Formats: sequence, C-alpha cells, structure tokens
Amino acid sequence: MKYQGIAGLAVLLAGCSVNIDDAADERPQTANSRPVAAGVTSPEQRLPTDVRRTTIIVRDIEKSLALYRDVIGLEINYDTEVTTSGVALPAGEPGARARLVLLNANDPWVGWIGLMEWVDPAIPADDYPTRMGPGDVVIVLNTDDVETRCEAAKSVPGVTFTAEPRLQVYPGRDGAEDIRVVGCNFFDPDGILIELNQILE
Repeated sequence: MKYQGIAGLAVLLAGCSVNIDDAADERPQTANSRPVAAGVTSPEQRLPTDVRRTTIIVRDIEKSLALYRDVIGLEINYDTEVTTSGVALPAGEPGARARLVLLNANDPWVGWIGLMEWVDPAIPADDYPTRMGPGDVVIVLNTDDVETRCEAAKSVPGVTFTAEPRLQVYPGRDGAEDIRVVGCNFFDPDGILIELNQILE
C-alpha cells in the first residue's frame, strides 16, 4: 500500500492516527506498583505520551536489516514503499519514493525502530562519523546474550566498534543497589551509535 503526500506520510511516521486516550485500552498495561527497573515504578496514572519509535534514514536498508533484524533480533512488522512530500519530513524530493520498514522488540506498542531508505531518487549520504557531538543519537538496546550478539555485529558490513563487551556499573536510583550491565558500543551502517547491553541480576 502506498501513502501519498504530506498527510499520508505523517500518519506513517507518527505510527498511529488515533487519539492517545482512545487507544489506551488497546495497549499493554503494567501494574501500577510493579517495578520495571530498579528504583523505577509505573506511573500511578497514564502519562499523555508514549515514545513509540525511532526512525533512522539509512543508506542501504538491507545492510541495516542485517544488523537490527538478523543480529539484534528485532522483528519486522511493516515493510512498504511510500511516496514522500519532502515537506512534512524534510528529506528527499517531492514525489520521491522511499522504503519504510518498522521493527519491534517485545512490546507491540513502544520501543520500535524504523528504517527508511530513499530509493528513487536516492539521498546522498554524508561522511561516516567517527566522533559524536550535539544532535547525535545513541540508541540503547538490552539483549539476552550480549557477547554473542556483539560478536555477530562485527560481521555486518559498515559496523564500526568503539568498545568491546565490558562490565559497566551505574549508581542505583534512590539508594538502590548499583546497576550492572555488560555491553558493547558500535556505529551502525549509517553512523548511529548503538549501546548493546545485558542487565545483570
């Protein structure tokens, strides 16, 4: 299915065209008092906003899928071609075609990754980054077997490591025990920095 023009693309990139209150009953719920991380509990009342998705404009969507789907283990739930306006999303030319792939982790509503590649005409890519600064993005992902997945990421073309798997210790919230994770860091094929970690008990 193709979505034409500004309105269609806005619906796609928003991920949902319904009012948040109308959709609340359709989303997975968490017990109000159940901790979701050390020192963190679910809000007593629903907040007005969910962080649905991060969409990455990519050079080569197949290379990106080799990382996000095949190595990290996310699942494709949407794969289509869209015609873009170049206005609502200020990229590409008016009428250009792009492929949009959405991937989810365990939650069917939040925490998705979107991949978008302009295919006709393509968007020229900037130089691949080696350092980060203001405006850059770090995506933190938690996985089940960090050492195996970090090692597998090295075989994906375009992935550049900045740190091998190692123990990282962060102070706990509100006097809770320290937060201990094992994780690696690398640039994905488009220069987005990924922190892939595993929380230790």
